[in-house]
Amino acid sequence: MMQDIRESVFEVLRAVLPIILVITIFKIVLLRVPPSDLLLFLLGSGMVILGIALFLSGVKAGLLPVGEAIGSELPARGSLLLVVAGSFLFGFLTIVAEPNLRVLTEMLDAVPGAGIPSGPLLLAIAVSVGFVITVAVLRIIFGFPLAYLFVVGYGAILLLAPFSSPEFLAVAVDAGGITTGLLTIPIILALGTGVSAVLAGRSALTDGFGLIGLASIAPILGVMVMGLVYA
Repeated sequence: MMQDIRESVFEVLRAVLPIILVITIFKIVLLRVPPSDLLLFLLGSGMVILGIALFLSGVKAGLLPVGEAIGSELPARGSLLLVVAGSFLFGFLTIVAEPNLRVLTEMLDAVPGAGIPSGPLLLAIAVSVGFVITVAVLRIIFGFPLAYLFVVGYGAILLLAPFSSPEFLAVAVDAGGITTGLLTIPIILALGTGVSAVLAGRSALTDGFGLIGLASIAPILGVMVMGLVYA
């Protein structure tokens, strides 16, 4: 376990260190912040690195095996209703727990007069992702092409975009990227590979992947539909 944590720390450090160095240079050369502010920034950066590393270690140790186990168990039960209900609940709860989405809703609450309630927004995104993940799992089981889902998804986005208000459209596009975050990506991928692993003659690479792309479409559609309701 400690070895996994150390590896996660080095992975996060390699990803975050260039950003920290650039911001530190700007703070010293351009902004000329006092040493106390610079120290707080460096302290906060260290806490971010350690926090993300611990988070990723926990996902690898506890949540990924659960995602693969659920993904492999649902088709083995032979109940289509169980597959639908389990996939939807799995996708719904994963999005509710996604830290990036919490940041988005908190930022919206901090904007005066935003007019977009965070509670219904979170629910709309979670429901839409749960629905799309369910459809994606059914695609793996029945074997129809992934391209069909992307055509339908992006076609629906293009149709709804002219009728969406600028505020909801902007939030929808951001939500599409934010929901594919630290928690969502590994868990949904584990679910997809788990489902494809128990189906004879299927490839986990071709069938188990692609779910993240669909998961990024779902929030855009969900927020757009919410915008039409609140219009």
